[in-house]
Amino acid sequence: MKKKIKEVIVVEGKDDISAVKNAVDAEVFQVNGHAVRKNKSIELLKLAYENKGLIILTDPDYAGEEIRKYLCKHFPNAKNAYISRVSGTKDGDVGVENASPEDIIAALEKARFSLDNSENIFDLNLVMDYGLIGKNNSSDLRAE
Repeated sequence: MKKKIKEVIVVEGKDDISAVKNAVDAEVFQVNGHAVRKNKSIELLKLAYENKGLIILTDPDYAGEEIRKYLCKHFPNAKNAYISRVSGTKDGDVGVENASPEDIIAALEKARFSLDNSENIFDLNLVMDYGLIGKNNSSDLRAE
């Protein structure tokens, strides 16, 4: 029996859909590669993102990474699943469609959220400068 995936899995092409459906029981959405920037995929994915969540599974190549970045800008809390370049390559062709069901399952099991690498807005020094910690009346200031 195939593993059931709660989230909608986002892939680049129709062959990727077949490979994922061969590995797991899941809803799979095709963005048609770089056409995602021109078509209505983002609008359609918003509903799935808000209700079920998304797992982005793009090809392990430059184009796949660019598509992933684009999707992550629109869906920052989507999970990311990665197929290695080795397991996604067959006869010189690179893509999710070339990965084995076992490799796809492993990638989905390891799917994770992207980390936010931006700087914190509030650091300890700023909070101390405003007197919100470290002073006798700090709790009063925080209550205001």
